[in-house]
Amino acid sequence: MRFPVQLSHYIDHTLLKPDAQLSHIEKLCNEAKEHSFASVCVNTSYVKTCADLLRDSSVKVCCVVGFPLGAMDTNSKAFETQTAILNGANEVDMVVNIGALKDRRLDVVFTDIRAVVEAAQGNTVKVIIETALLSQDEKVLACQASLNAGAHFVKTCTGFNGGGATVEDVQLMKSVVGDKLEVKASGGIKTKEQAIALIQAGATRLGTSSGVALVQGQNVQGGY
Repeated sequence: MRFPVQLSHYIDHTLLKPDAQLSHIEKLCNEAKEHSFASVCVNTSYVKTCADLLRDSSVKVCCVVGFPLGAMDTNSKAFETQTAILNGANEVDMVVNIGALKDRRLDVVFTDIRAVVEAAQGNTVKVIIETALLSQDEKVLACQASLNAGAHFVKTCTGFNGGGATVEDVQLMKSVVGDKLEVKASGGIKTKEQAIALIQAGATRLGTSSGVALVQGQNVQGGY
């Protein structure tokens, strides 16, 4: 399959496993520089390390906030975001308050996202809506809340709660946010063909722990 744009530029090279060690993070950053990935995506404890390792490169530092459940209080998410930005993060992927969304407590969902957007101080915020746990209507509501709260992206999945990125979800999310927000597809991206299909559906960023294999045209068996 021909594809006119370099796939690596779409990839957030991701390592979010709880047993990730410093040597793994160093390898992640080296791979990201070698392949010119858009960013590395890590837990907040490794933000400063990544910022130091990537200081002279074009690779951004992305981190997750409220991960993977999204169920902590808003002030905690905002504080984690603020600390991450101070430590050198350029982008924040936050998990939406899924329970509040399913309850239709949309004021809580909005306030939660808005607090992270404000704490990010103009840096990119991506809202993980966890599509595998939502109905179609709930996916639409999550996208609308993200748009209203000033986020920059909506994102499919954490990869930790089942399901994964689908063309149908990306198309739905893009139909809601239009050109006002971007869409990040993440979770279970295992082939280059799947990655390209998600981009063609409207994704402008891909979250995967298998970025190296994907850009080399290899299929992978698992991973975020």
